[in-house]
Amino acid sequence: MAIDKNGQRYLESAPLNFQVKIKGNSPHGRCRSHVDVIDRGDGTNIVRYTTADWCDQVEIEIRYNGTQVAQSPYYVRNKVYSEKCYCPQDLQLFMLHNNCPNAAADKQIMWDLHSFKRVNFSAIRENLMKRYNQPESVSLCHYVVKQQQIWRQCYGKYTGFKMFMDSTLLALSRVALLPDMEFYLNLGDWPLSKKGGQQRTSGPYPIFSWCGSEDSYDITLPTYDLTESSVENMGRVALDMLSVQRNEHPWELKEDKAFWRGRDSRRERLDLIDLSRKYPELINASITNFFFFRDEEQKYGPTVPYVSFMEFFKYKYQLNIDGTVASYRFPYLLAGDSLVFKQDSPYYEHFYSKLQPYKHYVPFKRNLSDLIEKVQWAREHEKKVREIIHNAREFVEANLLPQHIYCYHLALFKEWSNRLVAPVVVMPGMEKVQTSYTCFCKEPQIKDEL
Repeated sequence: MAIDKNGQRYLESAPLNFQVKIKGNSPHGRCRSHVDVIDRGDGTNIVRYTTADWCDQVEIEIRYNGTQVAQSPYYVRNKVYSEKCYCPQDLQLFMLHNNCPNAAADKQIMWDLHSFKRVNFSAIRENLMKRYNQPESVSLCHYVVKQQQIWRQCYGKYTGFKMFMDSTLLALSRVALLPDMEFYLNLGDWPLSKKGGQQRTSGPYPIFSWCGSEDSYDITLPTYDLTESSVENMGRVALDMLSVQRNEHPWELKEDKAFWRGRDSRRERLDLIDLSRKYPELINASITNFFFFRDEEQKYGPTVPYVSFMEFFKYKYQLNIDGTVASYRFPYLLAGDSLVFKQDSPYYEHFYSKLQPYKHYVPFKRNLSDLIEKVQWAREHEKKVREIIHNAREFVEANLLPQHIYCYHLALFKEWSNRLVAPVVVMPGMEKVQTSYTCFCKEPQIKDEL
């Protein structure tokens, strides 16, 4: 948070930029680091950095106009390790050191697991596979974590998304000692463990998915997109929950319209195009790619080029409309400096239950019938709009930053492992996921055996 010489907080970007420098020693001499300063445009800045391997005697300098500010320089007593180092702590200690809440404190975790108090995979595995081994329509992977090693066997025609869970488990294993466990992961969009029908007699099967729904029993994980951006923060991903907070478009310069771009993955997205043509002064919406409704491209096209996500925030209002399931851009929209309008939906991500309408976002009906009314309301109530935006960004800071995504996985997996009553066994035909790291904090103690 930036304050002036009179102790007053800046409510917008400070006149000059802050400079941040990381000093210290590493195996290669001086610490090699990369620093990113994110100006949020409200008097606060996010400073993040990465190091190569490890750094010792770390000193962090923060200067403004060439002068050190606050208590700078700051010293880190212990070695600072790269997130690519293999440094697993005891799981409970990691959760304690990182202020991770236990599963019992998260109502989504407890709701998702309430039907699975005792899970015996030895008894249900065969029937589960009979139910879901449908190569043309279902893709899923059976994962086993045993003695800090990861194994899997995948089923279905399209299993490429296994790379995201591989990456997630490997990243978690670098920071914490994982519990022995097994689970089945749905690689597709739609939740699999539907309520009613066959489930009434067989009971629900435990399936992990990246998206939940009101009519399914699927156990919800943070989406592959959000998790990947957390694991690869400042790495190969172009968008993450920190970078999206960079203030490139001041509020007073934003266009007073609702904005949307995306593919044609739901009928309401086409309906939105009709609305934008009828009310161009309120909505700027276009399709970037036709796949599901190619026969209607002439009516709802032409397609327009993709727009950088940061360019979305040239507009005061952002529209979040479902795709095939929940729209996974929602967390990034909440982090940006625009008001989010969210379509009512039976689909949800792991954090939706913590959100409150009109506090963190403005809801609109699934058929879009009240969307114009809601946008007009926002244009007339700027003070309330700015308050909702502020609340949304506070929500992101408290729930959706990388440490929260790590914590959620670990809390869920810890609780899940406690509910498994059969021995965790690596099954015939399983493939070992190869570990990935650049250095060790200490020599590994895990034996390479089952």
